Amino acid sequence: MSKNERSPLPIGLTEQRRNDKQRRKPDLRIRRTRSLLSNALVVLMQEKSIDKITVQEVLDRATVGRSTFYLHYRDKDDLFLCVLEDGLEMWSTALVRMQEKSYRVAPVAEFLMHVGDAKKLYRALVDSGRIHAFFELAQGYFARGIARRLKDMGLKNLVQSELDARSHALAGNLLSLLKWWLDRGARESPKAMDELFHRMAWNGLQSKSKLR
Repeated sequence: MSKNERSPLPIGLTEQRRNDKQRRKPDLRIRRTRSLLSNALVVLMQEKSIDKITVQEVLDRATVGRSTFYLHYRDKDDLFLCVLEDGLEMWSTALVRMQEKSYRVAPVAEFLMHVGDAKKLYRALVDSGRIHAFFELAQGYFARGIARRLKDMGLKNLVQSELDARSHALAGNLLSLLKWWLDRGARESPKAMDELFHRMAWNGLQSKSKLR
């Protein structure tokens, strides 16, 4: 099998990719190269199935050389995984990075607005059979971000195992809500969905929590 003919995204690459990212601290030139390749893949995914995209097509669209590509990524699926992880890292930690002073545990409105504007990409993930891989990866990222938010809010009376379980459940609820919203044609505004999500989230948390 050639480097351009890979099987669907192997989730087992996630840990390896995380280790790679920890070892490398990219400078401006490297970040620019990765951005060009990531953007090229995203654009191509909205034009054709990811399974039919070749590394050469990504290189042509990004105007990056083959040797440069393989300095950063093992193959097309590795690039795809990196695109997902970079986006999820940004969204799942957005409120923590902004130090937002609110009751929100996740940037639901902003995330839904972003996904709503990228319906072609969402459809490409569905059509390629990779949407389940995306949701699995996303749940882990959002669970960690939600747990951090709850800790920063001073949530008490929750042992670590229960905090982890609730954060994981809330992340799953967020993604389930996203799917429901998209499947219905995104009728409600992202802001309304944000408010709905947090009403449901805090109805379950308030009985177990005390805020400072």
